[in-house]
Amino acid sequence: MRELPEWEGGAVAVLSTAGGAPHAIPVSTAVRAGPARVLLGLAAHRESLARMRREPRCALTIVTGADVACTAHAHATVLDDEVAEGVVAVALDVYAIQDHMQPRFAIEAGVTWRWTDEDAAERDRAVRAALSELARR
Repeated sequence: MRELPEWEGGAVAVLSTAGGAPHAIPVSTAVRAGPARVLLGLAAHRESLARMRREPRCALTIVTGADVACTAHAHATVLDDEVAEGVVAVALDVYAIQDHMQPRFAIEAGVTWRWTDEDAAERDRAVRAALSELARR
């Protein structure tokens, strides 16, 4: 795989950060910003954000069930852009992509989730929209 695949907005991805013991969290805000760039929003208080400020190496695993199963190894840059109150934009500049798809199996479904709080769902949509706008710049 030479470039990032396309995926639907709101797909659940897993962000893994370095800087000590591995630390992995699910994120819903990953937006493809080019063939080797991802933007995501993280709450300013997240441990993952603090780790990426200290050690920018990270990995983002995306498994959607729509022929997308990969891990993007990247260098993170915390941007100054606040995409929502208390949510900071992070750019992942991808330097390697592991394609996890194989002809021996088919991934039929990825992780799905839904917000049980409408305010949280709206905030998630607003963060992804702001990141998409940032990606277009």
